[in-house]
Amino acid sequence: MHINWGSLGLVFVVALASVVVLTSLFSFGVVGLSQRESARAEGGSGNGPLAGAVVCFAACLAIVGYGIYLIVA
Repeated sequence: MHINWGSLGLVFVVALASVVVLTSLFSFGVVGLSQRESARAEGGSGNGPLAGAVVCFAACLAIVGYGIYLIVA
């Protein structure tokens, strides 16, 4: 039995990077929703933070969807 350590390391690095990116995008989306609520409490519209949150959540959905596509296809 031969283990290709280079490929295993590459899979580890890609998985780690994708986890960091996905977690960061989701966190930025939650912060955007929080900032929207703060802006609305102060009398503002809060449309900017809401748009940023929607973009972050859409990117999360696209990344997860692509991962599911890679697994199924």
